[in-house]
Amino acid sequence: MDAAAAVTAESNGRRIVAAFAVTQTVGYGCLYYPFAVLLHPMAADLHTGPAAVTGALTVAVLAWAAAAIPVGRWLDRHGGRALMTGGAIAGALLLVAWSRVGAVWQLYLVFAGLGGAMAMALYDAATAVIVSWFDADRRPRAILAMIVVAGFASTIFMPLTALLEHRYGWRPALLVLAALYASAAVPLHAAVVRRPPTRAGDRPRPGPAERAAAVRAARRDGRFWCLAVAFVAHSAAMSAMTVHLVGFLVSRGHPATFAAAVAGLLGVLSVTGRLLLTGAGRRRPLTTVVAGIFAVQAVAAAALPLIAGERAGAAAGVVAFGLGFGVASLASPALLAERYGTTAYATIAGTLNTPVTLAKAAAPLGAAALAAAAGYTATLTAIGGACALAAIGIVAGTGRPDPAPDHTA
Repeated sequence: MDAAAAVTAESNGRRIVAAFAVTQTVGYGCLYYPFAVLLHPMAADLHTGPAAVTGALTVAVLAWAAAAIPVGRWLDRHGGRALMTGGAIAGALLLVAWSRVGAVWQLYLVFAGLGGAMAMALYDAATAVIVSWFDADRRPRAILAMIVVAGFASTIFMPLTALLEHRYGWRPALLVLAALYASAAVPLHAAVVRRPPTRAGDRPRPGPAERAAAVRAARRDGRFWCLAVAFVAHSAAMSAMTVHLVGFLVSRGHPATFAAAVAGLLGVLSVTGRLLLTGAGRRRPLTTVVAGIFAVQAVAAAALPLIAGERAGAAAGVVAFGLGFGVASLASPALLAERYGTTAYATIAGTLNTPVTLAKAAAPLGAAALAAAAGYTATLTAIGGACALAAIGIVAGTGRPDPAPDHTA
């Protein structure tokens, strides 16, 4: 690759990161975060309870988990343009369908499709594309640039969804979100996402046999499964808190608008936590920093039932918990690419993301059942215990094998 082509490739890589910063912010803001805000209005309109409606999110995340490995294989073989554009189109159409449901079974059907669309268009696919474009030195900064911006999704879209629901109802609110998502994600994915060019001196793109060998090596590594335990537990805790934080704060006597605004702080705080992780990771081992952040979250979750009765206490507990809210999305790709290279990164990440996403699916439903049976104090204690388990799993998985070959093009 000559100098002019290298400059063009660098410019294209930056455009992809910028596009993903927009599409992931709008994607999570329109496809995922509105559920927590609309949970109780939907339950009332569909004449059912919050636990039954929460099951729809569980179905979505189960579909997301089922799609993780097939999506990873597609990305390793074909890149992300067609897949992510199709996922964005499907996501917008399914938001419209969501606004039209009249029964719980219809909601479940729509959310099964929505889970597949999110697997195709959100972080997992975007991260795999970025990993393929950037070498080991530039990759962390590229991923950070995307997720720092996208970390504001809940901060922007949870209050926006609450405002739209308050003024127009939950069904028109979803139509507005569908229009926003379609207008942003579909053209950007179609126009900007590309496979990286091959540079002079690069090895040929790995074939199926080489990718399969890399996946087998990762699955046989005990440290991979320690990471799986850590990120599964952490995913369960984050998912349960995302869905039930508003309800918990309302149960403590706070207005729904205040509860949604405080829950929206999780997005800003996830940005702070990612920046903290990046800065501290330059001076300390990444696993040490991640384990420490997870431990802080464990303490914060356990303390929330004691301090959330007052606005200041609620805000303080959410701030402490929120520092680790987005850490996994930065730590996971860094650890996987460092240990296992990029030969089959998307498939290996899909292998990890399958149990992680299953935990994300089960946790809100389990938390709803626990809250109904034993109250929110027990639920928050369980969330804190999951964060503690995540910290232990990160520490147990510490240790670096010889660096895997990096086939980044």
